[in-house]
Amino acid sequence: MTGRPGRAAAVPPSPDPRVPVAVTINGERIEREVSPRLLLSDFIRHEAGLTGTHVGCEHGVCGCCTVIIDGRAGRSCLAFAVQADGAEIRTIEGVAGEDGRLHPLQQAFLECHALQCGYCTPGFVMAILAHLEDEPEPDLSEEAVREVLSGNLCRCTGYANIVAAFRRGVELMRGEAEGE
Repeated sequence: MTGRPGRAAAVPPSPDPRVPVAVTINGERIEREVSPRLLLSDFIRHEAGLTGTHVGCEHGVCGCCTVIIDGRAGRSCLAFAVQADGAEIRTIEGVAGEDGRLHPLQQAFLECHALQCGYCTPGFVMAILAHLEDEPEPDLSEEAVREVLSGNLCRCTGYANIVAAFRRGVELMRGEAEGE
């Protein structure tokens, strides 16, 4: 016997409806029809093809997926793509100059050896960049810098070099570095 008498066969669930989403990522308008449950991080990685935005915990804790959304740092794993409809998004791919020259903050991470495996680095750069764009004259005390960094986790370093990169990035952005 293949089933209970008197019970209808189970109907498979219908696929998600598709919803139009249009965002501008790093200056390029991207329009897609997506599942309403598609995370913004997955939209960025799979629909836009920008894989620099990493996904770590998928709970908004690690900060690897941090991007700048309408001028503010945000966790792309905590938002649905449909919630970002109409937004201006900046990812790590949009940080370097068009000529490929590193942004001063990226250069500071390189100079200060502020990365090891590099998985968390894009999230740190985006969080710091959003902060510096909002606060062009940041408090560079140890406590203040670590507060800015507190939303991002690195499993490889002891954070000392990331703190140094934050400060060096500010110097480079101000043009205060030697040779500028």
